[in-house]
Amino acid sequence: MFKDVSDPTPLGAPAAERHGAAKDPTCPPPGAAADWTVPQRWDALSAEDHAVWDFLFARQQDALAGRAVRAFEEGLEVLRLSRPGVPDFDELNERLFGRTGWTVVAVPGLVPDDVFFEHLRHRRFPAGNFIRKRSQLDYLEEPDVFHDVFGHVPLLANPAVADFMQALGELGLQALEAGALHRLARLYWYTVEFGLAREDDCLKIYGAGIVSSFGESRFSLESPEPNRIAFDLERVLRTAYRSDAFQKSYFVIDGLPGLLKVTEGRDFEALYRAAEADADIDPATVSPADRLVAVGA
Repeated sequence: MFKDVSDPTPLGAPAAERHGAAKDPTCPPPGAAADWTVPQRWDALSAEDHAVWDFLFARQQDALAGRAVRAFEEGLEVLRLSRPGVPDFDELNERLFGRTGWTVVAVPGLVPDDVFFEHLRHRRFPAGNFIRKRSQLDYLEEPDVFHDVFGHVPLLANPAVADFMQALGELGLQALEAGALHRLARLYWYTVEFGLAREDDCLKIYGAGIVSSFGESRFSLESPEPNRIAFDLERVLRTAYRSDAFQKSYFVIDGLPGLLKVTEGRDFEALYRAAEADADIDPATVSPADRLVAVGA
């Protein structure tokens, strides 16, 4: 399912890459509501399902030691995600909504782009109501509850990230109307999924695709291979990405409190037009104007 979204012809939205484009986007699947939500059916999860969650959680806790932003660790704590087993969304939402007004809604895994961004716009995060099998611990074609909840939800307890995610919901719907979803997808990809941040003069992980990945949580910070580039919105909108391998470049923001400033006051329609007038940038390329945090091998 993974593809290079430098080609705007396929569905290149973050929903298509991480939350999936529905096989039939015109009709919710049987049992789903009009907004594609379904019951979580937490009681139907098996002991094996809970055991897989516990294994993945413990493995990532070890992998992320000292590597993730403080707000991620704080989110795990205040939302009590370290409790054994797959989280019950009803209990999780009581804590999450009280902090930032967000809730987690269960979906069957694949939702249309407009539905995905509409949920974000209303501070609802769609999360799969299933978990991977043991045979799929390190590869899954569509996001499951571990990626969605462990990877994304802890930072939704942080006000700066919560507001940024709602802003992306608005921007996603606008990008759909403007035919520029492949551009907005790059912003989502290089922040929400694969972002790095400076914190206490160190590089830290905040992107969900990294924090939920056993291999990339080390690679992103410690490997000499990728470029680590100071975040620049215009640069990001022109930078393609591949989703079938670890990233060739990561973009670094100056701390989570400044995340919303990435989008505030920017004319995205003008930015999309400007990006279309220039050539796309290969993800492995270092441009002359880049401010490098670390250059890859």
